[in-house]
Amino acid sequence: MFVDLVKIYIKAGDGGNGAVSFRREKYIPAGGPDGGDGGDGGNVVFVVNTGKHTLMDFRYRKHFKAQSGEDGRGKNMYGKRGEDLIIEVPPGTIIRDAETDKILADLTKPGERRILAYGGKGGKGNAKFATSTRQAPRFAREGQKGEERWLVLELKSIADVGLIGFPNVGKSTILSVLTESRPKIANYHFTTLTPNLGVVKTRFDKSFVMADIPGIIEGAHQGVGLGIDFLRHIERTRILVHVLDASGVEGRDPVEDFYTINRELETFSKELAQRPQVVAANKMDIPSAEENIRRLKEELEIKGIKVFPVSAATAKGFDELLAELVKMLDELPPLESFEDELDWSDEAFEEEKPFEIEIVDGVYVVSGPAIDRLLGSVNLDDYESMQYFQRALRKQGIIDALRDMGIDDGDTVQMNDLEFDFIE
Repeated sequence: MFVDLVKIYIKAGDGGNGAVSFRREKYIPAGGPDGGDGGDGGNVVFVVNTGKHTLMDFRYRKHFKAQSGEDGRGKNMYGKRGEDLIIEVPPGTIIRDAETDKILADLTKPGERRILAYGGKGGKGNAKFATSTRQAPRFAREGQKGEERWLVLELKSIADVGLIGFPNVGKSTILSVLTESRPKIANYHFTTLTPNLGVVKTRFDKSFVMADIPGIIEGAHQGVGLGIDFLRHIERTRILVHVLDASGVEGRDPVEDFYTINRELETFSKELAQRPQVVAANKMDIPSAEENIRRLKEELEIKGIKVFPVSAATAKGFDELLAELVKMLDELPPLESFEDELDWSDEAFEEEKPFEIEIVDGVYVVSGPAIDRLLGSVNLDDYESMQYFQRALRKQGIIDALRDMGIDDGDTVQMNDLEFDFIE
């Protein structure tokens, strides 16, 4: 089964907590603080693996978590950093934020890497809080939480040349003739349910990737049949080879088929419809094809679209077609990223506000990441730690913000599970 659209959850590792520790060695009965820092959490990293061609690996596994950092220890021993989680995806994978639908990455190049969730920073041990006036701090800082988000992964096949056309016109057979690909071939419509890829090696010492795009039927852009799921796989190709059944043995008119398919492309993507095309008039070995090939050339070559009679059944007529494709590929610029990636300075991904204040039933509720980090670094039963807590409230602007909101002495302030009376 081919899977080209999945939704997954990723979470980077949390930072390890800083340690509260004091030297306890022989002949040093009152040693100083020696609590080490916690290790950073691991990142979630997406890497392009050219050996993968589908998103099947994500069909049954939806949650991915990187390793958290270890807690710090005494004797100034730092916690070990959490290992990065490497997630391999096939080339052509577009990754979107599930909540905003913004494109976070468009991964196309072999080995390309992108970090999409950063691990939390490790917390500082109490050794880092020692000063000349606070020589025995009994508090440390908790590690920060790793980033987490839901993602949508979408695979768009990457090929230099895409074979398009109605079902059962011989695209799969042509691919098998020109490449080492062995697609399943049967004699019914929508035979190909997934894009097949193969490498074409030409006598010109040139090679390129060719994709057999699943058959398009009229109305595909509206979701008729299977078309809308497959049209996306044509979008990255640099040249389209329009395969037509020149024999007309199924009662189809190849000239009419050419315009029908192109109307579908135009409706789906105007940019795609402008992609260079050549026509492979297949089944030229059947006597009835000769007249249709003449009609195709009269109709299309005046518009600059070359027509190449070929026979997939007898493997004839392909040298001229391949020579033209090599020439066109040499002259065309390579396609860049398919879609614009999100600028990580985008306001939707700016660092969240450090704290927020709202008044609920007369209580000033202060919340946010700054509060979480601050409460994680204090020991509320320790006098020096409480002094540090009060200085941090002033330094981070929380006291000024409470004043601006009109707080008075004796009013209640709530920070997570902590409640206290405000005293100026």
